[in-house]
Amino acid sequence: MTAPLSTDRAALLARLAEPRKYDIAIVGGGATGLGVALDAAQRGHSVVLIEAHDFAKGTSSRATKLVHGGVRYLAQGNIHLVREALHERVHILGSAPHLAQPLAFVMPSYKLWETPFYGTGLKMYDALAGKAGLGRTEWLGAAETLRLLPGAQPQGLKGGVKYWDGQFDDARLAMAIARTAAAHGALLVNYCEAVDVLHDAGRAVGLVARDVETGREFRIQAGCIVNATGVWVDALRQYDARAAGKPVTPMVAPSQGAHVVVDQSFSPGDHALLVPSTADGRVLFAVPWLGKLILGTTDAPRPDLPLEPQPSGTEIDFILREAAKYLKRAPTHADILSTWAGLRPLVKPVGDADSTQSISREHTVLAAPSGLITVTGGKWTTYRAMAADVLARCTQAGVLLPRGPSHTAGLHLVGAPAPGSQPVGLNQPPGLHLYGSEADVVSALPGADRWLAPGLSEAMVRFAVRHEYARSVEDVLARRARLLFLDAREALRAAPAVARVLQHERPGDPGLAAFEALARSYAGPAASAA
Repeated sequence: MTAPLSTDRAALLARLAEPRKYDIAIVGGGATGLGVALDAAQRGHSVVLIEAHDFAKGTSSRATKLVHGGVRYLAQGNIHLVREALHERVHILGSAPHLAQPLAFVMPSYKLWETPFYGTGLKMYDALAGKAGLGRTEWLGAAETLRLLPGAQPQGLKGGVKYWDGQFDDARLAMAIARTAAAHGALLVNYCEAVDVLHDAGRAVGLVARDVETGREFRIQAGCIVNATGVWVDALRQYDARAAGKPVTPMVAPSQGAHVVVDQSFSPGDHALLVPSTADGRVLFAVPWLGKLILGTTDAPRPDLPLEPQPSGTEIDFILREAAKYLKRAPTHADILSTWAGLRPLVKPVGDADSTQSISREHTVLAAPSGLITVTGGKWTTYRAMAADVLARCTQAGVLLPRGPSHTAGLHLVGAPAPGSQPVGLNQPPGLHLYGSEADVVSALPGADRWLAPGLSEAMVRFAVRHEYARSVEDVLARRARLLFLDAREALRAAPAVARVLQHERPGDPGLAAFEALARSYAGPAASAA
């Protein structure tokens, strides 16, 4: 097996300082930006990507962990979006089977009309998937529904519907995409923010970037500049427009989705639970993930853009109240292991809308008069399609020379196990299986037998620093391991030991105090009040 690339920061910054002109410079290290970097590098373009924080720090690590076509979009009649996502779903599952796998869902019915009504809709879901389907939809009786969902509320149960979608580890998939792009020659640097857009005769020709850790500035020259900063795209658009003296109209209306994590004993087994319409018309999921159970999500407009959005008490109460209607044992505030929220970058229509339900879930690619290309909207499942659309728009705008079609279909990402190997499901506790073909490399590092927390060894921390761009305790416990999202109190307990390993691996402050404050906010209202 090829040895993993080093992510030594000094070497990365030395490359960034080299005087050269890149074909494409990307701002934003979430799903979209990383997807563009990989697609462009695969086509043979020279690529640089900078991210102001950590890769997948924002929305891209805060998904409901589903690779899906969008059952709710089918109900809204958005057939194009559903069909595209269903076909992209297969590419994700095939590219990283250690990080993305099929998952069976059961929709319990408590009214006689629900099984035939939703079952018929899900049969259409199967038809739209065609050969890309993961399994056929089945109508279930009450006994079979309870066998598959032993934690479901039995009182009043009439039956159910079983269907298939996918699930994934979002932050680790982002890291696999980043490392695969790097393996194809792209330069990716986290904790390096774009502080200005360079212009020549009115055209965007580069970026001024600043290393967050040292304050050192870099001037990056590129033929094409891509703004892939998610809910924050309007900030870079303003930098770009400042040269022309014309302010831009904001194009993003953020929506917050909150999640609550509890022990999987509330819904044991390998099947996820889906409620298609809660008291206020939302969709509720109870998804087994890495040995825990994710409950969510909400969908509420948010006027501000915090880097660390927090679920409101109202959102948490709503999730617990709705879950109590469908689970035999109702989770309470005392059962919460972690709470977290993400901001969806929904694209505004021509006229402002009051409800995020009416704002587009599809992605938008916009070319500014300067040639700056902005992409926002969309969802994780369609990251490859977004990347292809961005590069097509770059070519149409005349800021990127064409180099043939995308080559990412069928591409195995870094760590993908050999074809035919049996992956361990993501509803199992975290462990070495999440490293796929690199598990032996991790096991060979010092500290492989010293466990700092469930599913996290000292060797895994060393691997995160040496090969996965990790700089802080938060990087390790939130996104390389997922402990912050799974059990915030456990993450708090592990943090000092992780900090000690980081200090051994790299100079500088590992950010222990900042992480401890963050973890307390994830631990839920009960912990915050304690």
